[in-house]
Amino acid sequence: MGNWVNLLPVFCFLMFMLGVSFYIQYASRKDRSTNFARDYFIGGYSLGGFVLAMTTVATYSSVSTFVGGPGMAWLIGYGWLYMAIVQVVVVFLVLGVFGKKIALISRKINAITVIDVIRHRYQSDFLANMSALFIVMFFCGTMVAQFVGAAKLFEAVTGFSYLTGLSLFGLIVVFYTTVGGFKGVAVTDAICAIAMLVGLGILFTSMLNAGGGYDKIMEYISTNHHDMLEPLSQGKMPMSLYISQWLLVGICTLALPQSVVRGISFKDTKALHKAMLIGTITIGAMTLVATWIGVLSKGILTDTLAAYGNSVDNITPLTIVKTMGPLWAGITIIGPIAATVSTVSSLLLSSSSSIIKDVYMREMEKRNVEVSNDKIKNLSMLATVVLGLIVYVVAIAPPSVIWQINMFAFGGLETAFFWVLLFGLFWPKANRLGAIMAMLGGVICYCASMAMQIKVFDLHQIVIGIGVSLLLFLLGTYIGKPQEEKVLHTFFPERYSDD
Repeated sequence: MGNWVNLLPVFCFLMFMLGVSFYIQYASRKDRSTNFARDYFIGGYSLGGFVLAMTTVATYSSVSTFVGGPGMAWLIGYGWLYMAIVQVVVVFLVLGVFGKKIALISRKINAITVIDVIRHRYQSDFLANMSALFIVMFFCGTMVAQFVGAAKLFEAVTGFSYLTGLSLFGLIVVFYTTVGGFKGVAVTDAICAIAMLVGLGILFTSMLNAGGGYDKIMEYISTNHHDMLEPLSQGKMPMSLYISQWLLVGICTLALPQSVVRGISFKDTKALHKAMLIGTITIGAMTLVATWIGVLSKGILTDTLAAYGNSVDNITPLTIVKTMGPLWAGITIIGPIAATVSTVSSLLLSSSSSIIKDVYMREMEKRNVEVSNDKIKNLSMLATVVLGLIVYVVAIAPPSVIWQINMFAFGGLETAFFWVLLFGLFWPKANRLGAIMAMLGGVICYCASMAMQIKVFDLHQIVIGIGVSLLLFLLGTYIGKPQEEKVLHTFFPERYSDD
Protein backbone atom coordinates (compact mmCIF):
# COMPACT_ATOMS: atom_id res chain seq x y z
CA MET A 1 0.00 0.00 0.00
CA GLY A 2 1.34 3.41 -0.93
CA ASN A 3 2.10 6.30 1.37
CA TRP A 4 -0.23 9.24 0.76
CA VAL A 5 2.35 11.64 2.23
CA ASN A 6 4.67 10.66 -0.64
CA LEU A 7 1.93 11.13 -3.21
CA LEU A 8 0.60 14.54 -2.14
CA PRO A 9 3.53 16.75 -3.32
CA VAL A 10 3.58 15.10 -6.75
CA PHE A 11 -0.19 15.38 -7.13
CA CYS A 12 -0.17 19.08 -6.16
CA PHE A 13 2.67 19.77 -8.61
CA LEU A 14 0.84 18.12 -11.49
CA MET A 15 -2.40 19.96 -10.68
CA PHE A 16 -0.46 23.22 -10.69
CA MET A 17 0.98 22.40 -14.12
CA LEU A 18 -2.49 21.67 -15.42
CA GLY A 19 -3.72 25.01 -14.07
CA VAL A 20 -0.85 26.84 -15.80
CA SER A 21 -1.78 25.26 -19.12
CA PHE A 22 -5.40 26.33 -18.78
CA TYR A 23 -4.26 29.86 -18.02
CA ILE A 24 -1.97 29.86 -21.09
CA GLN A 25 -4.87 28.66 -23.23
CA TYR A 26 -7.04 31.48 -21.91
CA ALA A 27 -4.34 34.12 -22.39
CA SER A 28 -3.63 32.90 -25.95
CA ARG A 29 -7.23 32.76 -27.15
CA LYS A 30 -6.87 35.89 -29.32
CA ASP A 31 -3.71 34.69 -31.08
CA ARG A 32 -5.17 31.21 -31.61
CA SER A 33 -8.34 32.64 -33.11
CA THR A 34 -6.33 34.23 -35.94
CA ASN A 35 -3.52 31.73 -36.55
CA PHE A 36 -3.93 28.63 -34.40
CA ALA A 37 -1.06 26.62 -35.91
CA ARG A 38 1.56 29.33 -35.37
CA ASP A 39 0.55 29.98 -31.76
CA TYR A 40 -0.10 26.33 -30.83
CA PHE A 41 3.05 24.82 -32.35
CA ILE A 42 5.62 27.62 -31.95
CA GLY A 43 4.17 30.19 -29.54
CA GLY A 44 4.10 33.03 -32.06
CA TYR A 45 7.87 33.75 -31.92
CA SER A 46 7.46 35.24 -28.44
CA LEU A 47 9.70 33.42 -25.94
CA GLY A 48 11.91 35.47 -23.64
CA GLY A 49 15.43 34.49 -22.60
CA PHE A 50 14.66 32.81 -19.28
CA VAL A 51 11.78 30.69 -20.59
CA LEU A 52 13.75 29.80 -23.75
CA ALA A 53 16.70 28.66 -21.64
CA MET A 54 14.60 26.61 -19.26
CA THR A 55 12.44 24.95 -21.93
CA THR A 56 15.59 23.95 -23.87
CA VAL A 57 17.17 22.55 -20.69
CA ALA A 58 13.99 20.72 -19.66
CA THR A 59 13.50 19.26 -23.14
CA TYR A 60 17.04 17.89 -23.19
CA SER A 61 17.00 16.62 -19.60
CA SER A 62 14.95 13.50 -19.02
CA VAL A 63 14.33 10.81 -16.47
CA SER A 64 17.71 9.37 -17.49
CA THR A 65 19.36 12.47 -16.02
CA PHE A 66 18.01 11.47 -12.60
CA VAL A 67 17.91 7.68 -12.84
CA GLY A 68 20.07 6.05 -15.51
CA GLY A 69 22.98 8.51 -15.35
CA PRO A 70 23.39 8.54 -11.54
CA GLY A 71 22.97 4.76 -11.50
CA MET A 72 25.85 4.33 -13.93
CA ALA A 73 27.91 6.80 -11.87
CA TRP A 74 27.28 4.65 -8.76
CA LEU A 75 28.61 1.66 -10.69
CA ILE A 76 31.57 3.26 -12.48
CA GLY A 77 32.57 6.32 -10.45
CA TYR A 78 34.05 9.66 -11.44
CA GLY A 79 34.71 8.47 -14.97
CA TRP A 80 30.99 8.76 -15.67
CA LEU A 81 31.04 12.29 -14.25
CA TYR A 82 33.95 13.27 -16.50
CA MET A 83 32.01 11.90 -19.46
CA ALA A 84 28.92 13.91 -18.46
CA ILE A 85 30.86 17.20 -18.65
CA VAL A 86 30.24 17.30 -22.42
CA GLN A 87 26.53 17.84 -21.73
CA VAL A 88 27.28 21.25 -20.22
CA VAL A 89 27.71 22.73 -23.72
CA VAL A 90 24.50 21.28 -25.20
CA VAL A 91 22.28 24.37 -24.83
CA PHE A 92 25.11 26.67 -25.92
CA LEU A 93 25.69 24.54 -29.03
CA VAL A 94 22.03 24.24 -30.04
CA LEU A 95 21.16 27.92 -29.60
CA GLY A 96 24.60 29.24 -30.53
CA VAL A 97 24.97 27.31 -33.78
CA PHE A 98 21.36 27.15 -34.99
CA GLY A 99 19.48 29.74 -32.93
CA LYS A 100 19.95 33.02 -34.80
CA LYS A 101 20.21 31.46 -38.25
CA ILE A 102 17.06 29.38 -37.99
CA ALA A 103 15.13 32.24 -36.38
CA LEU A 104 15.94 34.62 -39.24
CA ILE A 105 15.04 32.04 -41.87
CA SER A 106 11.82 30.94 -40.17
CA ARG A 107 10.56 34.51 -40.12
CA LYS A 108 11.43 34.96 -43.81
CA ILE A 109 9.52 31.86 -44.90
CA ASN A 110 6.90 31.92 -42.12
CA ALA A 111 8.11 28.55 -40.80
CA ILE A 112 6.44 26.96 -37.79
CA THR A 113 8.41 23.71 -37.56
CA VAL A 114 11.91 22.44 -38.28
CA ILE A 115 10.44 20.44 -41.14
CA ASP A 116 9.13 23.67 -42.69
CA VAL A 117 12.74 24.85 -42.86
CA ILE A 118 13.96 21.53 -44.29
CA ARG A 119 11.21 21.51 -46.94
CA HIS A 120 11.99 25.05 -48.06
CA ARG A 121 15.77 24.53 -48.08
CA TYR A 122 15.70 21.34 -50.14
CA GLN A 123 12.40 21.90 -52.01
CA SER A 124 11.30 18.33 -51.34
CA ASP A 125 8.00 17.10 -49.95
CA PHE A 126 9.41 13.57 -49.94
CA LEU A 127 12.23 14.63 -47.61
CA ALA A 128 9.80 16.55 -45.43
CA ASN A 129 7.42 13.60 -45.12
CA MET A 130 10.31 11.26 -44.35
CA SER A 131 11.44 13.70 -41.66
CA ALA A 132 7.95 13.70 -40.16
CA LEU A 133 7.87 9.88 -40.16
CA PHE A 134 11.21 9.60 -38.36
CA ILE A 135 10.24 12.26 -35.83
CA VAL A 136 7.00 10.52 -34.90
CA MET A 137 8.59 7.06 -34.87
CA PHE A 138 11.64 7.92 -32.77
CA PHE A 139 9.80 10.37 -30.52
CA CYS A 140 7.19 7.75 -29.61
CA GLY A 141 9.94 5.34 -28.55
CA THR A 142 11.54 8.03 -26.41
CA MET A 143 8.23 9.03 -24.80
CA VAL A 144 7.43 5.44 -23.84
CA ALA A 145 10.85 5.14 -22.19
CA GLN A 146 10.27 8.36 -20.24
CA PHE A 147 6.89 7.17 -18.98
CA VAL A 148 8.24 3.77 -17.96
CA GLY A 149 11.28 5.17 -16.15
CA ALA A 150 9.29 7.71 -14.17
CA ALA A 151 6.51 5.24 -13.30
CA LYS A 152 9.07 2.76 -11.93
CA LEU A 153 10.67 5.51 -9.87
CA PHE A 154 7.24 6.57 -8.59
CA GLU A 155 6.45 2.98 -7.60
CA ALA A 156 9.74 2.50 -5.77
CA VAL A 157 9.55 5.73 -3.77
CA THR A 158 5.82 6.07 -2.97
CA GLY A 159 4.78 2.42 -2.69
CA PHE A 160 1.86 3.00 -5.07
CA SER A 161 1.59 0.76 -8.10
CA TYR A 162 3.37 1.33 -11.42
CA LEU A 163 0.01 1.83 -13.14
CA THR A 164 -1.10 4.42 -10.57
CA GLY A 165 1.99 6.53 -11.23
CA LEU A 166 1.82 6.08 -14.97
CA SER A 167 -1.86 7.08 -15.06
CA LEU A 168 -1.38 10.03 -12.73
CA PHE A 169 1.36 11.90 -14.55
CA GLY A 170 0.95 10.21 -17.95
CA LEU A 171 -2.64 11.29 -18.53
CA ILE A 172 -2.12 14.72 -16.98
CA VAL A 173 0.86 15.52 -19.21
CA VAL A 174 -1.10 14.46 -22.30
CA PHE A 175 -3.99 16.67 -21.23
CA TYR A 176 -1.98 19.77 -20.31
CA THR A 177 0.11 19.52 -23.49
CA THR A 178 -3.07 19.35 -25.56
CA VAL A 179 -4.53 22.37 -23.77
CA GLY A 180 -1.46 24.59 -23.44
CA GLY A 181 0.25 24.12 -26.79
CA PHE A 182 3.81 25.41 -27.29
CA LYS A 183 3.49 28.35 -24.91
CA GLY A 184 2.07 26.09 -22.24
CA VAL A 185 4.83 23.55 -22.79
CA ALA A 186 7.52 26.25 -22.66
CA VAL A 187 6.23 27.79 -19.42
CA THR A 188 5.66 24.43 -17.72
CA ASP A 189 9.11 23.34 -18.92
CA ALA A 190 10.58 26.34 -17.11
CA ILE A 191 8.71 25.32 -13.95
CA CYS A 192 9.93 21.75 -14.41
CA ALA A 193 13.56 22.87 -14.73
CA ILE A 194 13.29 24.76 -11.44
CA ALA A 195 11.67 21.70 -9.81
CA MET A 196 14.54 19.53 -11.06
CA LEU A 197 17.15 21.80 -9.48
CA VAL A 198 15.25 21.94 -6.18
CA GLY A 199 14.88 18.16 -6.12
CA LEU A 200 18.60 17.66 -6.73
CA GLY A 201 19.45 20.13 -3.96
CA ILE A 202 17.27 18.29 -1.46
CA LEU A 203 18.64 14.88 -2.43
CA PHE A 204 22.26 16.05 -2.32
CA THR A 205 21.83 17.54 1.17
CA SER A 206 19.97 14.51 2.52
CA MET A 207 22.53 12.12 1.08
CA LEU A 208 25.46 13.95 2.67
CA ASN A 209 23.69 14.02 6.03
CA ALA A 210 22.88 10.31 5.85
CA GLY A 211 26.44 9.41 4.83
CA GLY A 212 28.10 11.41 7.59
CA GLY A 213 29.36 14.18 5.33
CA TYR A 214 31.37 14.45 2.12
CA ASP A 215 34.72 13.56 3.67
CA LYS A 216 33.41 10.36 5.24
CA ILE A 217 31.77 9.23 1.99
CA MET A 218 34.94 9.92 -0.01
CA GLU A 219 37.04 8.08 2.58
CA TYR A 220 34.80 5.03 2.16
CA ILE A 221 35.02 5.17 -1.64
CA SER A 222 38.81 5.68 -1.58
CA THR A 223 39.30 2.73 0.78
CA ASN A 224 36.86 0.24 -0.71
CA HIS A 225 36.38 1.31 -4.34
CA HIS A 226 39.56 3.11 -5.37
CA ASP A 227 38.86 2.30 -9.03
CA MET A 228 35.92 4.74 -8.89
CA LEU A 229 38.40 7.62 -8.54
CA GLU A 230 40.20 6.76 -11.79
CA PRO A 231 39.07 8.20 -15.16
CA LEU A 232 39.02 4.76 -16.81
CA SER A 233 37.74 2.99 -13.66
CA GLN A 234 40.14 0.08 -14.26
CA GLY A 235 38.54 -0.78 -17.59
CA LYS A 236 34.90 -0.15 -16.73
CA MET A 237 35.05 3.25 -18.49
CA PRO A 238 37.14 2.66 -21.68
CA MET A 239 37.94 5.46 -24.10
CA SER A 240 35.51 3.96 -26.63
CA LEU A 241 32.69 4.57 -24.13
CA TYR A 242 33.87 8.14 -23.56
CA ILE A 243 33.87 8.87 -27.29
CA SER A 244 30.52 7.15 -27.84
CA GLN A 245 28.83 9.10 -25.07
CA TRP A 246 30.43 12.41 -26.09
CA LEU A 247 28.90 11.91 -29.53
CA LEU A 248 25.55 10.48 -28.45
CA VAL A 249 24.66 12.85 -25.59
CA GLY A 250 26.93 15.74 -26.50
CA ILE A 251 27.99 16.86 -29.96
CA CYS A 252 25.29 15.13 -32.02
CA THR A 253 22.47 16.50 -29.85
CA LEU A 254 23.20 19.74 -31.66
CA ALA A 255 20.66 18.76 -34.34
CA LEU A 256 17.88 17.15 -32.31
CA PRO A 257 14.68 18.64 -33.82
CA GLN A 258 12.97 19.05 -30.42
CA SER A 259 15.83 21.35 -29.35
CA VAL A 260 16.37 23.12 -32.67
CA VAL A 261 12.70 24.15 -32.82
CA ARG A 262 13.32 26.27 -29.71
CA GLY A 263 15.49 28.45 -31.92
CA ILE A 264 12.46 29.35 -34.02
CA SER A 265 10.49 30.58 -31.01
CA PHE A 266 12.51 33.35 -29.32
CA LYS A 267 11.47 36.97 -29.71
CA ASP A 268 14.83 38.78 -30.23
CA THR A 269 18.62 38.46 -30.15
CA LYS A 270 18.80 39.67 -26.56
CA ALA A 271 16.55 36.81 -25.48
CA LEU A 272 18.75 34.34 -27.39
CA HIS A 273 21.98 35.50 -25.74
CA LYS A 274 20.35 35.47 -22.30
CA ALA A 275 19.04 31.96 -22.91
CA MET A 276 22.49 30.70 -23.95
CA LEU A 277 24.03 31.95 -20.70
CA ILE A 278 21.25 30.81 -18.36
CA GLY A 279 20.80 27.51 -20.16
CA THR A 280 24.48 26.60 -20.05
CA ILE A 281 24.74 27.31 -16.32
CA THR A 282 21.51 25.43 -15.58
CA ILE A 283 22.21 22.31 -17.65
CA GLY A 284 25.72 22.20 -16.22
CA ALA A 285 24.51 22.38 -12.63
CA MET A 286 21.72 19.89 -13.23
CA THR A 287 23.70 17.23 -15.12
CA LEU A 288 26.88 17.37 -13.06
CA VAL A 289 25.14 17.48 -9.68
CA ALA A 290 22.84 14.59 -10.63
CA THR A 291 25.83 12.50 -11.76
CA TRP A 292 27.88 13.49 -8.71
CA ILE A 293 25.01 12.35 -6.50
CA GLY A 294 25.27 8.98 -8.21
CA VAL A 295 28.98 8.70 -7.41
CA LEU A 296 28.53 9.71 -3.76
CA SER A 297 25.56 7.39 -3.28
CA LYS A 298 28.17 4.60 -3.22
CA GLY A 299 28.71 5.65 0.38
CA ILE A 300 24.99 5.17 1.11
CA LEU A 301 24.23 1.99 -0.86
CA THR A 302 27.32 -0.04 -0.05
CA ASP A 303 26.20 -3.49 -1.18
CA THR A 304 26.65 -5.13 -4.58
CA LEU A 305 24.39 -4.42 -7.55
CA ALA A 306 22.75 -7.82 -7.10
CA ALA A 307 21.38 -6.65 -3.76
CA TYR A 308 19.61 -3.80 -5.56
CA GLY A 309 17.83 -5.85 -8.19
CA ASN A 310 20.77 -6.05 -10.64
CA SER A 311 19.70 -2.73 -12.18
CA VAL A 312 21.42 0.63 -11.92
CA ASP A 313 17.98 2.21 -12.41
CA ASN A 314 17.16 1.22 -8.83
CA ILE A 315 20.00 3.25 -7.29
CA THR A 316 18.36 6.70 -7.25
CA PRO A 317 14.97 5.48 -5.90
CA LEU A 318 16.70 3.49 -3.14
CA THR A 319 18.93 6.45 -2.26
CA ILE A 320 15.85 8.66 -1.89
CA VAL A 321 14.02 6.12 0.26
CA LYS A 322 17.06 5.47 2.46
CA THR A 323 18.06 9.10 3.13
CA MET A 324 14.79 10.93 3.80
CA GLY A 325 11.28 10.66 5.23
CA PRO A 326 8.06 10.25 3.21
CA LEU A 327 7.25 13.96 2.79
CA TRP A 328 10.73 14.97 1.62
CA ALA A 329 10.89 11.88 -0.60
CA GLY A 330 7.61 12.96 -2.20
CA ILE A 331 8.97 16.46 -2.78
CA THR A 332 12.26 15.14 -4.17
CA ILE A 333 10.70 12.86 -6.80
CA ILE A 334 8.97 15.91 -8.28
CA GLY A 335 12.37 16.54 -9.94
CA PRO A 336 12.55 13.35 -12.02
CA ILE A 337 8.78 13.44 -12.62
CA ALA A 338 9.23 17.01 -13.91
CA ALA A 339 12.07 15.84 -16.16
CA THR A 340 9.78 13.20 -17.60
CA VAL A 341 6.73 15.37 -18.23
CA SER A 342 8.78 18.22 -19.71
CA THR A 343 10.48 15.88 -22.19
CA VAL A 344 7.24 14.09 -23.09
CA SER A 345 5.27 17.31 -23.57
CA SER A 346 7.87 18.70 -25.96
CA LEU A 347 8.15 15.49 -27.99
CA LEU A 348 4.40 15.02 -28.05
CA LEU A 349 3.79 18.50 -29.43
CA SER A 350 6.56 18.11 -32.01
CA SER A 351 5.04 14.80 -33.11
CA SER A 352 1.55 16.22 -33.54
CA SER A 353 2.93 19.23 -35.43
CA SER A 354 4.73 16.83 -37.80
CA ILE A 355 1.44 15.09 -38.58
CA ILE A 356 -0.87 18.10 -38.82
CA LYS A 357 1.34 20.99 -39.93
CA ASP A 358 3.99 19.19 -41.95
CA VAL A 359 1.93 16.46 -43.61
CA TYR A 360 -1.81 17.21 -43.52
CA MET A 361 -1.73 20.99 -44.01
CA ARG A 362 0.91 20.70 -46.72
CA GLU A 363 -1.16 18.12 -48.58
CA MET A 364 -4.22 20.38 -48.40
CA GLU A 365 -2.14 23.28 -49.67
CA LYS A 366 -0.97 21.23 -52.68
CA ARG A 367 -4.60 20.41 -53.46
CA ASN A 368 -5.58 24.09 -53.13
CA VAL A 369 -7.97 23.17 -50.31
CA GLU A 370 -8.38 25.87 -47.68
CA VAL A 371 -8.47 24.54 -44.12
CA SER A 372 -10.28 26.68 -41.57
CA ASN A 373 -8.58 27.81 -38.37
CA ASP A 374 -11.14 25.88 -36.31
CA LYS A 375 -10.46 22.67 -38.22
CA ILE A 376 -6.71 23.08 -37.70
CA LYS A 377 -7.39 23.60 -33.99
CA ASN A 378 -9.55 20.48 -33.67
CA LEU A 379 -7.19 18.25 -35.68
CA SER A 380 -4.08 19.50 -33.86
CA MET A 381 -5.54 18.87 -30.42
CA LEU A 382 -6.96 15.53 -31.52
CA ALA A 383 -3.58 14.40 -32.88
CA THR A 384 -1.88 15.41 -29.62
CA VAL A 385 -4.40 13.47 -27.52
CA VAL A 386 -4.35 10.35 -29.71
CA LEU A 387 -0.56 10.16 -29.87
CA GLY A 388 -0.31 10.71 -26.13
CA LEU A 389 -2.82 7.98 -25.37
CA ILE A 390 -1.03 5.54 -27.68
CA VAL A 391 2.23 6.15 -25.82
CA TYR A 392 0.41 5.74 -22.48
CA VAL A 393 -1.14 2.42 -23.54
CA VAL A 394 2.21 1.03 -24.78
CA ALA A 395 3.84 2.09 -21.49
CA ILE A 396 1.28 0.05 -19.49
CA ALA A 397 2.97 -3.17 -20.67
CA PRO A 398 6.29 -1.95 -22.07
CA PRO A 399 8.83 -4.09 -23.91
CA SER A 400 11.65 -5.36 -21.69
CA VAL A 401 14.33 -3.55 -23.69
CA ILE A 402 12.81 -0.13 -23.11
CA TRP A 403 16.03 1.68 -22.19
CA GLN A 404 17.76 0.30 -25.25
CA ILE A 405 14.84 1.64 -27.29
CA ASN A 406 15.33 5.05 -25.68
CA MET A 407 19.01 5.26 -26.66
CA PHE A 408 18.22 3.75 -30.07
CA ALA A 409 15.68 6.53 -30.70
CA PHE A 410 18.14 9.20 -29.57
CA GLY A 411 20.77 8.01 -32.04
CA GLY A 412 18.20 7.59 -34.81
CA LEU A 413 17.11 11.22 -34.56
CA GLU A 414 20.70 12.42 -34.58
CA THR A 415 21.53 10.30 -37.63
CA ALA A 416 18.47 11.56 -39.50
CA PHE A 417 18.91 15.28 -38.86
CA PHE A 418 22.55 16.06 -38.05
CA TRP A 419 23.96 16.63 -41.53
CA VAL A 420 20.62 17.60 -43.11
CA LEU A 421 20.29 20.57 -40.77
CA LEU A 422 23.97 21.46 -40.40
CA PHE A 423 24.76 21.43 -44.12
CA GLY A 424 21.37 22.82 -45.05
CA LEU A 425 21.85 25.92 -42.95
CA PHE A 426 25.57 26.51 -43.47
CA TRP A 427 26.65 24.95 -46.80
CA PRO A 428 25.20 26.46 -50.00
CA LYS A 429 26.20 23.43 -52.10
CA ALA A 430 24.04 21.05 -50.05
CA ASN A 431 21.26 19.78 -52.32
CA ARG A 432 18.06 17.76 -52.35
CA LEU A 433 19.56 14.43 -53.43
CA GLY A 434 22.34 14.64 -50.84
CA ALA A 435 19.84 15.31 -48.03
CA ILE A 436 17.51 12.47 -49.07
CA MET A 437 20.35 9.96 -49.41
CA ALA A 438 21.90 11.04 -46.10
CA MET A 439 18.69 10.82 -44.09
CA LEU A 440 17.31 7.61 -45.57
CA GLY A 441 20.59 5.73 -46.00
CA GLY A 442 22.00 6.88 -42.67
CA VAL A 443 18.94 5.80 -40.69
CA ILE A 444 18.75 2.42 -42.48
CA CYS A 445 22.43 1.70 -41.76
CA TYR A 446 22.08 2.88 -38.17
CA CYS A 447 19.04 0.69 -37.53
CA ALA A 448 20.68 -2.31 -39.21
CA SER A 449 23.89 -1.94 -37.21
CA MET A 450 21.88 -1.66 -33.98
CA ALA A 451 19.83 -4.74 -34.82
CA MET A 452 22.92 -6.80 -35.69
CA GLN A 453 25.09 -5.26 -32.95
CA ILE A 454 27.74 -4.18 -35.46
CA LYS A 455 30.31 -1.74 -34.05
CA VAL A 456 33.40 0.04 -35.34
CA PHE A 457 36.30 0.10 -32.84
CA ASP A 458 33.78 -0.79 -30.13
CA LEU A 459 32.07 2.62 -30.55
CA HIS A 460 28.30 3.13 -30.36
CA GLN A 461 26.41 2.64 -33.63
CA ILE A 462 25.80 6.41 -33.84
CA VAL A 463 29.30 6.51 -35.39
CA ILE A 464 28.12 4.26 -38.21
CA GLY A 465 24.91 6.25 -38.60
CA ILE A 466 26.40 9.71 -38.91
CA GLY A 467 29.45 8.38 -40.79
CA VAL A 468 27.39 6.72 -43.53
CA SER A 469 25.02 9.71 -43.57
CA LEU A 470 27.96 12.06 -44.19
CA LEU A 471 29.36 9.96 -47.04
CA LEU A 472 25.95 9.68 -48.70
CA PHE A 473 25.34 13.41 -48.34
CA LEU A 474 28.62 14.25 -50.05
CA LEU A 475 27.96 11.69 -52.80
CA GLY A 476 24.44 12.97 -53.40
CA THR A 477 25.65 16.57 -53.49
CA TYR A 478 28.30 15.64 -56.05
CA ILE A 479 25.98 13.80 -58.45
CA GLY A 480 22.77 15.77 -57.82
CA LYS A 481 21.59 19.10 -59.16
CA PRO A 482 22.35 22.29 -57.20
CA GLN A 483 19.47 24.06 -55.48
CA GLU A 484 17.77 27.03 -57.12
CA GLU A 485 19.40 30.42 -56.45
CA LYS A 486 16.13 31.92 -55.20
CA VAL A 487 16.14 29.35 -52.40
CA LEU A 488 19.81 29.86 -51.65
CA HIS A 489 19.25 33.62 -51.43
CA THR A 490 16.86 33.05 -48.53
CA PHE A 491 19.38 30.95 -46.62
CA PHE A 492 22.61 32.67 -47.69
CA PRO A 493 21.73 36.32 -48.46
CA GLU A 494 25.33 37.42 -47.90
CA ARG A 495 26.43 35.28 -50.87
CA TYR A 496 23.44 35.39 -53.22
CA SER A 497 21.95 38.74 -54.21
CA ASP A 498 18.62 39.47 -55.89
CA ASP A 499 20.39 40.66 -59.03
